[in-house]
Amino acid sequence: MQSKEKELTKVKKAKKERIHYIGKAERRERKATGLFLLPSLAGMLLFYILPFFVVVYYSFVDSPVNREFVFFDNYKNLFRNDAFRLAIKNTLQFSLLAVPAVVILALLLAMILDANIPFKSQFRTIFITPLMVPVASIVLIWQVIFHQNGALNEFLSLFGKASIDWLKSDYSQIVIITLYLWKNIGYNMILFMAALSNIPTDIIEASSMEGANAVQRFFYIKLRYLSSSVLFVTILSLINSFKVFREVYLLTDNYPYDSLYLLQHFMNNTFRTLDYQKLSTAAIIMCLVMIVIIGIMLLIDNRVGRDLSE
Repeated sequence: MQSKEKELTKVKKAKKERIHYIGKAERRERKATGLFLLPSLAGMLLFYILPFFVVVYYSFVDSPVNREFVFFDNYKNLFRNDAFRLAIKNTLQFSLLAVPAVVILALLLAMILDANIPFKSQFRTIFITPLMVPVASIVLIWQVIFHQNGALNEFLSLFGKASIDWLKSDYSQIVIITLYLWKNIGYNMILFMAALSNIPTDIIEASSMEGANAVQRFFYIKLRYLSSSVLFVTILSLINSFKVFREVYLLTDNYPYDSLYLLQHFMNNTFRTLDYQKLSTAAIIMCLVMIVIIGIMLLIDNRVGRDLSE
């Protein structure tokens, strides 16, 4: 009996020592992980988090010199600004037209190329090519095509149409939307093609045997499995819609035609005049709008994903 008790005691002691050793090893591993992450966390704090709170602070003071809190006066004054209202209107209009168009067209092209069509790889290469074209070259191409003496007006003159300065007309935003679609549709298409290849083939085959047609398979099966990819591509396209300012700026400079005056023009021009309060306030409003839009999309994706898992 005593030998058994001693043996049990030794086993318990060995277990305690093992647990203590494992706990010690885990603590050492956590410390090592923290040390490796420290430079990245410090960089994030220094270059992202602190500047963000500085911007928030500037949006509630009258100037960086006086530093007197004015609460929401900067926001009220900004919404009374005609240039800001025009920039918000044009930016929202551009994003509402361009982002759904690029997502839908990219998904449609991905569905077409996912089928066994001839010259599949050649078509894929054609749509990817715009990604390799530098911004300066894109601007030059668009100037050659849409200038008042450009190729498009030369073509239209054959049908008796008068020449139009497309970038200084009511069609200017259509020109920029076309540029945005041409540049971004190929990358989105590749992302959708990758997502389509991950859909379980047995489910597609089972639905075909049950008599589901191509439209039913797309809406009831493929689209549900693609929900996360649609969310990702939409967010990416939304971010890229703000980046189109580079091309617009190179085509039209600081003060373009009214329909091309975007939020980035307003912020860029405000920065040139060193009006930090107006700039910070506009940046915070832009950030809040993006948070709301992305939050709504994440909620929708979460709901669709939950239904899919059930």
